[in-house]
Amino acid sequence: MAILVCGGAGYIGSHTVKELVTTYEVVVLDNLTTGFESLVDERATFVKGDLGDPEVVDTIFKTYSIDAVFHFAANSLVGESVENPLKYYRNNVGATLVLLEKMIEYNVNRFIFSSTAATYGIPNSELITEETATNPINPYGRSKLMIEQILADMARVHDFQYVVLRYFNAAGAHHSGEIGESHDPESHLIPIVLQHLLGEREQISVFGTDYETSDGTCVRDYIHVTDLARAHILSYEGMTGGKIANQTYNLGNGAGYSVNEIIETCQQISGKQATINYAPRRAGDPAALVASSDKISKELGWQPTFDLTAIISSAWAWHSK
Repeated sequence: MAILVCGGAGYIGSHTVKELVTTYEVVVLDNLTTGFESLVDERATFVKGDLGDPEVVDTIFKTYSIDAVFHFAANSLVGESVENPLKYYRNNVGATLVLLEKMIEYNVNRFIFSSTAATYGIPNSELITEETATNPINPYGRSKLMIEQILADMARVHDFQYVVLRYFNAAGAHHSGEIGESHDPESHLIPIVLQHLLGEREQISVFGTDYETSDGTCVRDYIHVTDLARAHILSYEGMTGGKIANQTYNLGNGAGYSVNEIIETCQQISGKQATINYAPRRAGDPAALVASSDKISKELGWQPTFDLTAIISSAWAWHSK
């Protein structure tokens, strides 16, 4: 039996594939609009195509004995989702419906969904649990929440099991140094700071220094991408072992790091000094967003194993290469 990883040539998907291939047969489906075939482990089978194309999905399910689907394939830029909402609903929702319909047709009934903290919108509490109300404020977050709701509806009427994983900021690179974070355009803080320290950007901008946090800058939750990959695999194994089904889990470190902490740690690890442009707050940026991972810790034994220094050290090694 094989695991189908949709979006397996992207950042989080490729790291999950690298962990999976040590134990499982893996088939990767990716259209390479934002992913890179070079990131896909050579031990996996790569199929270039779109999960919204019924013929492509048909071919995969006919050719391989698929036991479960890990779904990472989505557009994920918040700003772009506001400017072009139909693109996000077409890909994140419409294409996923094609995949789910084919799973039912071919009796593939295990699904691990890469969701997002954007489903919570701007929560009232700083420490976010799975019980925190979902109220997404952009089409990206809404598209992910729609799939979560669809999965719950499917599980009521079909022999179908799922796990939803909501996480915040994936960061870092694989310990092998073979794969890491690469986006175009880059929108994530840690790679932006490291690119600047490598001379690829003139400066970095910090938006807001007057938040009610320890140093006035926003606090966010960062998790090493390998820890995220482990959570996906634990979720799959929890389902196959009959331990869990139809669950939603947050993935976070429970503390969070400020923008200034991120920059300072990047400077310490690189030995370089950043040029910082302090700018006004951006509309809609909460002071702090931190996830509680108590539920997945209790039910599956998952814990983040990389601290901020380890996260940024791995990222620096990758970007330096």
